[in-house]
Formats: sequence, structure tokens, C-alpha cells
Amino acid sequence: MRILLISSSYNGLCQRAHVELEALGHDLSITLALSPDDIRKGVTFFQPDLIICPFLKEKIPEDVWSKHLCLIIHPGIQGDRGPSSLDWAIMNGEAEWGVTVLQAVEEMDAGDIWATETFQMRQASKAGIYRREVTRAAVKAMLLAVRRIESGSYRPEPLDYSKPDVLGQLRPPMKQQERRIDWEHDTVAAIIKKINAADSAPGVLDVIDGKEYYLFGAHEESLLRGWQPGAIIAQRHGAVCRAAIDGAVWITHLKRKHIVKVPFYKRFLSHDKHCDFKLPAAKVLGSVLTDTPESPIDPLFVGTEPTFKEIWYEEKDRVGYLHFDFHNGAMSTLQCRRLLESYRLAIARPTRVLVLAGGSDFWSNGIHLNVIEAAENPANESWRNINAINDFVHEVLTTDGKLTVSAVWGGCGAGGAMAILAADKVWAREGVIFNPHYKTMGLYGSEYWTYSLPKRVGPVKALELTETPLPIGTKKAKAIGFIDEILSDHYDEYWEQVRQKAEALAKEPLFSRLLEEKRELRQKDERVKPLSAYRAAELQKMKINFSGKFYGGEVNYHEARYNFVHKVRPKETAAYLAKHMRLDAAKLSELRQPLAY
Repeated sequence: MRILLISSSYNGLCQRAHVELEALGHDLSITLALSPDDIRKGVTFFQPDLIICPFLKEKIPEDVWSKHLCLIIHPGIQGDRGPSSLDWAIMNGEAEWGVTVLQAVEEMDAGDIWATETFQMRQASKAGIYRREVTRAAVKAMLLAVRRIESGSYRPEPLDYSKPDVLGQLRPPMKQQERRIDWEHDTVAAIIKKINAADSAPGVLDVIDGKEYYLFGAHEESLLRGWQPGAIIAQRHGAVCRAAIDGAVWITHLKRKHIVKVPFYKRFLSHDKHCDFKLPAAKVLGSVLTDTPESPIDPLFVGTEPTFKEIWYEEKDRVGYLHFDFHNGAMSTLQCRRLLESYRLAIARPTRVLVLAGGSDFWSNGIHLNVIEAAENPANESWRNINAINDFVHEVLTTDGKLTVSAVWGGCGAGGAMAILAADKVWAREGVIFNPHYKTMGLYGSEYWTYSLPKRVGPVKALELTETPLPIGTKKAKAIGFIDEILSDHYDEYWEQVRQKAEALAKEPLFSRLLEEKRELRQKDERVKPLSAYRAAELQKMKINFSGKFYGGEVNYHEARYNFVHKVRPKETAAYLAKHMRLDAAKLSELRQPLAY
């Protein structure tokens, strides 16, 4: 079928829908719901058999849904309606939730039901549940709905609240008053629930030192305590710990309220930060934390007690597991340096195999654009950040005393997608989306990709992946050699498979020979072209990207970064997504340009 995806943004679920439907042979195009006319234009030009809306905050025009079958993917159980579906599910402590694929009609979320899937809820942020449980259920329900449409015989079920299996209800948007934390009465569990229900948007509005901030990233603390609920009692790696009536809770990120957005060109010329975006809490609070003590944590933390940790380590049967769970997968200069320190400690352990496990939502998305945007000199901070992540990747590439594995549960993009290739083997959860390109951010890229990527997929495919900024799924990634194995998309099964495979590697009778072959290949590659030459060539191009127009460089990266961080919507759907624009795919110079804003 000809299927048009209409989405408010090209987010993770939209990318997954794109990859899954295209893999089934459907002819796809995508239009962003930037305005009713943009939606109409996409429909008129593409003439779809079916419209699917994976992530839609806007209303489909009546002249579109009345003439074309439009399916809305709603993150709620049957009967649930409203824009704060997951927020209410978390706040109400629902044990089971779901996704419903329904037909677009005049009344929001009230159309006929084409498919529905349910899942068990867990204690996690709204964003975490959306990326894992909602996305898995949404894809399953979407594909079922498509099969039912193709059959030509299925009739969708009208929404009927009298049916016993229709348990949802219409709920209003959740307001800040309903999210508000009462520090004098709320328990740690209640505080975490409220922040989880608002993370990653809109956050929970709160007051610190007389100023209003939105709170994000809540973690229970098991040891630290304070006398005054709400008071900041410690800081660690950018997060702050606040006392509660029955314990303490870490807050990792804040966003200031009431800052007027400034156009990019004024921001670029004035160097005025205008940081109305999410940043590590300590960076936002600055001098407020002058007297707040640092709460240290071991760089190779092995404890199991609840606390805020970005990096931790496990070890069993001669296999080490290095976990690094950075917010949204972004890795700042300091985070990269800490990861390098932890990695060096991990490879010094008496193990044979080291698994690089990444985090629960992302393995890595490369350099930290928000921290860079907030820096006094973004170009200089960009340079420090890319060199710091390169140092880590280099350490993995040159590890010769162990076999290394990138175990990819969460998605990865840009530098993160290239960093996984530094390991000897790459195993990925079924359904992971990879974005092995930098062009949408106006960057050439580094992380030794010019060495690692062609080595895995060949030079022609490497050029295709980096020049055309589209996602790839696990099936394609394995077919082209980008990854080695596809593992279960169920968390417990995935980790059981990782452990079994890693332990089998460690027990391999010819393990010493495998290590020797690894060393010989690295030495051979080094003689042909040293890693330092790959790095120097990449960084030469990145320096031009970073320098800025006034220093003989380019402005694309700085403007693209500003628009990404400040969530500035593009003026049009990018040509590489909108097939209906009939752009010649061979015009790679056009495809590689960042979105027009």
C-alpha cells in the first residue's frame, strides 16, 4: 500500500513505524503536521491508500479524514481519551496500560478501534515507558491494523463505553497544580511518581531559592538525609539531592521558567545564553550550590542500593558489564571523561569479556548539544566534547587484552551509533533504531567512523548511511553487517541472552587465539593507516563545522544545534522524508542539508 505517515515530529515511534512498514514493502512518505495546509499538501501529492499518525498533537483537517482512512496511534487503553494519557496512567498507579489504533473522526480519540495492545506498567519515567512499552505495543497494534485493512473484510469496533473491556475514559490535560510537589507532606515515592509522570515534558514546576524551575529525572536516595524537606543536601555529577519527609530524592535536570526565546542570529551574535532548556541541575543552579557538598560515588560503582548513578559495573563468570545511562543518551565532555576512567578500571579487572551495556533508553546519542548550547563558547565546548568522546572510542578500539561487546538495548544516533562499532562484536535488541549519520546537525562526524563504518559495511554503504540521514532497523543493520546479532525485545530475555553469549565467549576454548587474531588485525590496520590519521582527518572537518561562519567555517551546525535545543519547529518537512516532494534521491548535496527553519 501507499502509506503516508503524518506526525508532529519525526520522533522515535515515527522512525520505528517508518522502518517497520518499509521493511514490509509498503510505499511510504512522511509529512510533518506543521500546519493544516502542510497535511493537505502531503495527502494531495502522495495520494495514499492509508494515512497513519504515529505521534500527533495536532488535529487532522476534516477534508482529509473524511476522504481518506486515517489511523491515530493513541498511547492509551480502549476508551482512554485526551492528551495526558500516560501522565494520568502513571499518577493513578495503573498496573496495566496500552495502545489503541483508532480511526480519525471529528471528536478527539473517539473513532472506531482497529487494534489495541496492552502491557504491564513499571516504575519509570513517562519517556522511558513511551520508548519501551508504548513503542513495542504501538508497532504490534499498527501492523495488526494494517493487516486487517489489507484483508478487506475486517470491520473496526465503534467505541462503546458499555462494553466491559472498554475501561478508559476522557481525561483533561494534566495541569501543574495536579503535578505540584508538597515537600512537607509528599513521600519519596509520591515525588518520584509526580516527576516520572511529567518527564520528559512538561516537567514539574517547583521553586528553588525563590526562582521557578521545571524538575526532571528523579532517583531515590537510600542513605543521605536532611532535616528540611525540599532542601538541597548534596550534589553529584550535575544532579542535586533534596530532602524529603521519609528520605531523599535526586533531581538530575532542571529548566528555568519565564525566559523569552531569542532568535538564533541574535543569540549567536550576542552570546547571551537564554537557557530556557533542560540542563543538568547543578549547571542551572550555579552559585546556589556554593556550599552544597559533593556526594562522591565510585567510578566503577558496584552497589545495588538506590541512588543516582550514571555509570555502574557488574561482573560474573569472567565477564564484566559496564553500564552507562546518560539522560537522553547525550554525553558531555565531563561524562565522556568519567566513562573513560570507568572503562580503564573495567579493563583492568580479571575478566575475558567486557560488555558495554549503555542505558535503558539509549546506548548513546553522541555529544551533549544542550550543554554545548549553554557553554560560554559553544564552538570550543563542541571541540572539547568531540575529543573527549573520541578518547573513549579510541580506548575501546585499542583494547587488546579482552574481547569487547556493544550490547545495545536502547537506541543510538550520530556519534553514539558510530561508537558501538568500536567493540569487537555488536548485539542489539530487536526493534532498536540506529541513526548512523550526522548531516541533520550540519556535522561531518568523528568517533573514528571513517575507520569503523567502512570496515563493517563497506565504503559504498558507509557513504549511503552517512549522506542520507535516515534511520535503519535491526534487520537491515544485521543484513549489511552494521551489527552482528539481534536479541529479544523483552528486557529479561534480552539480558539472559547477553549473559549467555558473553559467558560463552569467555569460555571459548580458542579464546587466546581469538585475542591474538584481534591484535594482529589491529596491527595490520595500523600499518595501513594509523588511527591517529583517521582522527585527524575527521577533526579537521569538524573544526570547520564548529568554527562558525565568521572564522572561515560554517553556520549550519550552530543554527541546527540552536533549533534542536530550543525545539524550533522546521518550516517544512525535510526532502529526505517527504517522498511526495519527488526529490531526486541522487542529489545527496540536498539530502544532507539540515532542516530548513
